[in-house]
Amino acid sequence: MTALPSPPFRRIRWFLCTAALALLGACAGGPRPVDETPTVAVSTVTRPQAWRVEPEPVATDSDWEPEFAAAEEALQRLNWMDAETALRPLESSPLNAYDGQQLAFFRARIAHVRGKEADALEQLAWLEQANLPPELDYKVYAFHQRLLHLTGDYLEAARQGLTALQFSGSGDKVELKQAVWRDLQRSRNSELQSALAHASDPEWQGWLELALLARQPERDLGRALQQWEAAHPAHSAAHPLPGGLEELAQNRQRIDHVALILPLSGRLAAAGQAVRDGYLAGYFQARELGSAPSHLTVIDSETYPGAIEAYQYAVASGAQLVIGPLRKESVAELDALIDRPVPIIALNRVDGFPRTESASLFQLALAPEDEVRCLADRAFGEGIRRILVLRPAGEWGDKAESTLQDRWASLGGSIADRVTYSGTEEYSESVKAGLGIAASEARRTRLREMLATNIEFTPRRRQDIDAVILLSPGPADARALKPLLAFYYAGSLPVYAPSGVYSGHPDNRDRDLTGVRVVEIPWLLDSDPSLRGQLTQAGLEDYPRLNALGADAYLLQSRLSQLDAGPAALLRGNTGLLSLNTSNQVERDLPLAEFDGGRLKPR
Repeated sequence: MTALPSPPFRRIRWFLCTAALALLGACAGGPRPVDETPTVAVSTVTRPQAWRVEPEPVATDSDWEPEFAAAEEALQRLNWMDAETALRPLESSPLNAYDGQQLAFFRARIAHVRGKEADALEQLAWLEQANLPPELDYKVYAFHQRLLHLTGDYLEAARQGLTALQFSGSGDKVELKQAVWRDLQRSRNSELQSALAHASDPEWQGWLELALLARQPERDLGRALQQWEAAHPAHSAAHPLPGGLEELAQNRQRIDHVALILPLSGRLAAAGQAVRDGYLAGYFQARELGSAPSHLTVIDSETYPGAIEAYQYAVASGAQLVIGPLRKESVAELDALIDRPVPIIALNRVDGFPRTESASLFQLALAPEDEVRCLADRAFGEGIRRILVLRPAGEWGDKAESTLQDRWASLGGSIADRVTYSGTEEYSESVKAGLGIAASEARRTRLREMLATNIEFTPRRRQDIDAVILLSPGPADARALKPLLAFYYAGSLPVYAPSGVYSGHPDNRDRDLTGVRVVEIPWLLDSDPSLRGQLTQAGLEDYPRLNALGADAYLLQSRLSQLDAGPAALLRGNTGLLSLNTSNQVERDLPLAEFDGGRLKPR
């Protein structure tokens, strides 16, 4: 094992060719420490002033409690028609101020269930100008925050959530605080900087400053967070800091030796090397700041009988953290291992709950299920309520459809029809059946027979769907199916698809996908260009999503103490906004993009 080189990442090709990180099993020894670099400067923030404004008391006596209760029960079932029926007597009756406000709030909620988000936002804007009682104030602002979140206006959603915090009870504050932080983390740097430049409310300023601070490199970030807390002792974001930052601020442990276990030979060599390259991009960037581990051991998993043996070798070599393995079956091996003295960030995900209760195994993966859930969220946020699902036959299609169905039902949407295709020869008939063209043509035949004449007739597609969800695992399917939708009179319907329909590189053939809305990783949209740029210059970007996975493995390594917050942890990654579920699996929240003239652009 030789020492890590001192040149920057632009020389990674030289680094790999000279085997600066030699594969274990081929050589022995240990890397030498990396030189430290000067401490990164930490920005200062201002102390906030009092910000809560108590509303004037408002009478909250209602003359229509039974009608409101019936409407509430109907909306809990997502039945907007029953809710409207329950509220119909109020339309022609004189109402006191409180009942008028409640009616407007119910109208906003009904509009949302129907997918009429603009109407809902208009009702809420009117309500926020009124003098509302505190309990209705909280409901209005919390609902407004949720609506803006769904529609993708994340910065304004965070602002509305902050207002809702003023009126929330103690039981709602934790969840609402997390929602504000999540929306800020979804916002772009430029949006946060612009908002901070124009912010006048000290409380809002503090949130914006903290959101920007959390995006700094890890070196001395803990100290900077402590300084922010000291300057903001009464701030709503403090005690504890959101997203696992509290754990990061208090952490004093430094990881000096990391082992990277990847398939660097055999069938998965190209995938393993792409992950390694992405990891090294993050490593070299951190090294320039003096915050990278001093020892890095790279292990070819294919030279060991199994994942357990590779892991045990890494532990015996002194590793304090293991990154990998990449194979799903290898992750399952480690998941079943009882004795895991060193934490693991695995690069795949096992199905179901973990088989051991140890918190030392985290699972980071490019799981299609994450993307399908995001597709459902983004489509629902754009007012889509009833969908047609097109998907391939087989296990991948089964799992994708099941995930979509669960998420779509939980949001309140419905599925008009599902169409499965087994191969290219079924594309046309599948689209035709899903859009109801065959039924329309059958009606034409009956009419011609009844009238005994060859009448002019244009088939009509079904009119009861708002969008098409195209669950295609690759570009070829999508490029063939999207034009067929237009051919069968559905060219105006929005089409949503997972990231697999984009190869990751610009391609003129993607002109056929113009208008398709895709959830895609930030690495390919608006992520840190310096990491990706270094790989591009080195000619190491054949598999950009795997590069991003490796870069996020380094990110999680550098923010490992944040994961101690469990499901409250939140990190802006290259593969999405990263959070933990209760099984210690990292779930990814991806932004929406859209094909425009063959190019994929943020939406």
